Amino acid sequence: MQELTLGDFLRARRAALVPTHGDLRSAPSRRVPGLRREEVAHRVGVSVDYYVKLEQGRRITPSDNVLHALADVLELDDAAREHMFDLARRVNHPRLEREPTQRVRVGMLRLMESLGGVPAVLTGRRTDILAANPAARLLIHDFNAMPARERNATRFMLLCEKARLIHRDWETAAAGVVGMLRMDYGRHPNDPRAAELVDELSAKSDVFRALWSQRHVATKVVADSKVIEHPIIGPIRLHIEVVQTPEDSDQTLNVLIPASDATSQSAMRHLQKLLGDR
Repeated sequence: MQELTLGDFLRARRAALVPTHGDLRSAPSRRVPGLRREEVAHRVGVSVDYYVKLEQGRRITPSDNVLHALADVLELDDAAREHMFDLARRVNHPRLEREPTQRVRVGMLRLMESLGGVPAVLTGRRTDILAANPAARLLIHDFNAMPARERNATRFMLLCEKARLIHRDWETAAAGVVGMLRMDYGRHPNDPRAAELVDELSAKSDVFRALWSQRHVATKVVADSKVIEHPIIGPIRLHIEVVQTPEDSDQTLNVLIPASDATSQSAMRHLQKLLGDR
């Protein structure tokens, strides 16, 4: 698997910018997409040589001011900005230690249990599924029945046919989990399990390879809302509330709250009845 570097990220985002009126890049003689290196350097306020070295991956440490300026020029959203800072920190401060084993926080489990019949999924590093309450297991998938190494949101979304069938907007959901995986890998570049996961998905999924190459990043595994097409209870729109604690920002509780429309409310009542019958 190709290593994630600041230079690769900068080149990809520079090329992805859409030409706008008045930019040098909109000239008829332009033969490459996005901004030229000299255009980025001028707008950021650094020399062309300095910016070229950044894209080449030289061991130089850009200041926070330069990084913020780069984020503005490259039109990065909050997630992409955070990811760029993670990559910049790695240039001169590589982390060589192995990442510790994830342990589910007791407080998160208690919070999940307190939700009753509202579906909730706890995700951790590399989008691993650490826990899912009975409602989530009935609505989405019985993750507890899967081998431990396969309990991963990105693997489920990209390799499991059921995920494609139940997500009405599967493409958006897939892009979200892949973006979150890339964000995590930027934070934990020495995680061998993350590298193995990316290699496996790259070998097995054309969609994953395409999404990964776009270098899109996300701070949440799922979008703000999604529709699940359940074979028994029917379609249900769910709003996603994300809960994190300062003690462990790598663990995220995704609470799936039914929308207020009649169809979603009826489907949730049906789901809770099924839970009660078990």
